[in-house]
Amino acid sequence: MTWRDEIPDFHGPHVEPPKPGHLTLPWYEPANRASRIRVVSHTCECKVATYELCTAAGQGFVRRTDRENGTVRETAWTLIATARHTFDQILQGEAR
Repeated sequence: MTWRDEIPDFHGPHVEPPKPGHLTLPWYEPANRASRIRVVSHTCECKVATYELCTAAGQGFVRRTDRENGTVRETAWTLIATARHTFDQILQGEAR
């Protein structure tokens, strides 16, 4: 038995579809600002685009990975609480 057999249903939350009038977030090229980045939360891998709530050097940001075109983008680095709020907005379809 492998560890994957022990946790068969483990995945991140699913992202709701964008709501009408959702906030359009600015996305930037990844910045090499810290030697270590911690992924605090992540969305389910079932979609083409995945999102990760990340922290590093006392700040937070959201990373978006689009596997279809192979791009990785980040929101601006900000307070961790603000990044968590942005991640929640993405999950609820209130921002993209």
